[in-house]
Amino acid sequence: MKTLYLDCGMGAAGDMLTAALLELLPEPKAFLQELNALGIPGVVTTAVRTEKCGICGTQLSVTVNGAEEESEDVPLAHTHACSHVHEHDHEHEHAHEHPHSHTGIADIRARIAALPVPQRVRDNILAVYGRLAAAESEAHGRPVDQIHFHEVGTADAIADIAGVCLLMHMIVPQKVIASPIHVGSGNVRCAHGILPVPAPATAFILQGLPIYSGDIRGELCTPTGAALLKHFVTEFKEMPVMRTAAIGYGMGKKDFERANCVRVLLGETEENGSEVTELSCNLDDMTPEALGFVQEILFAAGALEVYTIPIGMKKSRPGILLTCMCRCNDKKKMVSLLFKHTTTLGIRESISKRYTLTRTIKEHETPYGVVREKVSEGYGVCRGKLEYEDIAKIARENGMSLEEVKELVEK
Repeated sequence: MKTLYLDCGMGAAGDMLTAALLELLPEPKAFLQELNALGIPGVVTTAVRTEKCGICGTQLSVTVNGAEEESEDVPLAHTHACSHVHEHDHEHEHAHEHPHSHTGIADIRARIAALPVPQRVRDNILAVYGRLAAAESEAHGRPVDQIHFHEVGTADAIADIAGVCLLMHMIVPQKVIASPIHVGSGNVRCAHGILPVPAPATAFILQGLPIYSGDIRGELCTPTGAALLKHFVTEFKEMPVMRTAAIGYGMGKKDFERANCVRVLLGETEENGSEVTELSCNLDDMTPEALGFVQEILFAAGALEVYTIPIGMKKSRPGILLTCMCRCNDKKKMVSLLFKHTTTLGIRESISKRYTLTRTIKEHETPYGVVREKVSEGYGVCRGKLEYEDIAKIARENGMSLEEVKELVEK
């Protein structure tokens, strides 16, 4: 299975994640040109090779009208309260040296909606920024539509989020795993004053995820980095056994006694399979309509598969073998439903090992609209099947055959 592993032992920031994923591409310069061509107002993204603690990697610089977002870690001796508090919100919990200019969430959503990217990428960008907005709303105790975001911080965050979402769209990992997240410790100075690490917005986003403080003094995980991890990572654990094909290092701008970077590894992992419960019963006195109703009930309750097989029973009576495949922890629920909705007097149980291909949805742009393709991968196999409803809709609306639509998509 194509797996992407994110090593967050030194936290995560949007620019660091972008830089690390960028190193997985064969043509990183071409991607930077594509990113800068998105038309985010005033934003320029550049990349340089740099070294930290003997490790070489890529460091990104995102400037908005020449200004760059920065955070300032505060020594313990200087953690006095700051009296300069604003009545508005910031996308980043960071200090700004440039003039203050703000924008609302509706304008931000409109900007994202106008980006020339595939719809799936646009949806991901909106979802990630939505997490940021919800976190700022929670931190400041006001509805999202009343929050005003710093113009520079907003453009910087959109660029970072768009970069990661585009890269994930290009890399297409089947599974994304990350280590527990090192958030840092101490305090960080922001436009509202001096805040504890992790900053309130970051802490809100990271709820439910495995995080730790460690001995590094400073902010290691930013709100943008946290939102991206929360959105894309499917599992947090130590690195699984995998055959790596590519490794990327995304460098941060701060210097610590440890290399300040996010490391990503792309490779293949093998699934061990999962156990499922099969519940079976023999039936000889139910109508086809009643059997169909039972299947609907079982599927609605979460059954993985329900099927029937014609069988011959005692005294040569024709019958039906009804089988329900379910997750092991759903067994009791399915047993109750089988007794309630069938005439059986007994149910047999068996435990099976199940191996599955990973299924993802790929979208194809055509002159007549988007056609989805179900892609199944794993164990050295990759196959795809176009969504019938999509190609049938195009065929009906344009007087085409199904085969003509398939040929159009496959060109």
